[in-house]
Amino acid sequence: MDNQKVILITGCSSGFGLLTAVRLAAQGHFVWATMRDISKKGALEEALAKHQAKAAIRPLDVTQPSSIKSVVEEIKKTHFHLDVLINNAGYGTAGFFEDLSEEEMRGQMETNFFGVQAVCREVIPIMRERGKGKIINVSSIAGLVATPCLGAYNASKWALEAFSESLYYELSLFGIQVVLVEPGSYPTNIFTKNAHYAKRFDNAQSPYFSFSQKLKDIAEGGIRKLKKNPDDVARLIENIVNTPRPKLRYVSDFSSWSRVMAQKVLPPPLIATIFRRIIHAKR
Repeated sequence: MDNQKVILITGCSSGFGLLTAVRLAAQGHFVWATMRDISKKGALEEALAKHQAKAAIRPLDVTQPSSIKSVVEEIKKTHFHLDVLINNAGYGTAGFFEDLSEEEMRGQMETNFFGVQAVCREVIPIMRERGKGKIINVSSIAGLVATPCLGAYNASKWALEAFSESLYYELSLFGIQVVLVEPGSYPTNIFTKNAHYAKRFDNAQSPYFSFSQKLKDIAEGGIRKLKKNPDDVARLIENIVNTPRPKLRYVSDFSSWSRVMAQKVLPPPLIATIFRRIIHAKR
């Protein structure tokens, strides 16, 4: 294809990363699809074969600088440039603050925030030398509005939002575009196989135990009822890749946008009252 782009994507073993890698590879782009645990590449390989597409699959742990450097160096040697970076790797840890250890809080930030910065540090010089490039950071509406029991995840995404907006202005000096994609809840592995809970989440001695279990029930029930298709987010990212002048922020769908607007408009005391009524309702 005449407009083939070289694209690096993190977190491609499942979910948005896998779907995005397949979409872009099927479109004819040269995709470097990476994941922390390369033994989980089977689903990606199967999806690529189904669409008669190819991608370079490599191990990349965003918390290990040497891992990042290895992949970026290979891209430089192969193509001499990189057009698009899609920072998708991440996870969410559920738990009330007092149930979360400092280690769990720091681990959440290491992947979702510092991991993004680490990949950007390796990639930006390549784009800056060419005077163009596009960095797409997959955030969440959790980076726009906070939710009880998701404080660690919220903090990591709010930090990513602020960093990305600052980077948007800084890199405009060199013709590099920065974009935030902000999905709401979708039925992906982040809520099932890849779900992370605080070590004290199921500790019956925790003062938050009954609240944690109630919220978990509500969340799992909500995910089962979701009709949204995760591929819609991959399609949005594909459109951003192909858009000459993208916006800074894209909330993925109307229901997510409505949730953000409602929480920004409603006064916090009212939201807290609604939360308490939900949490105290009979299970």
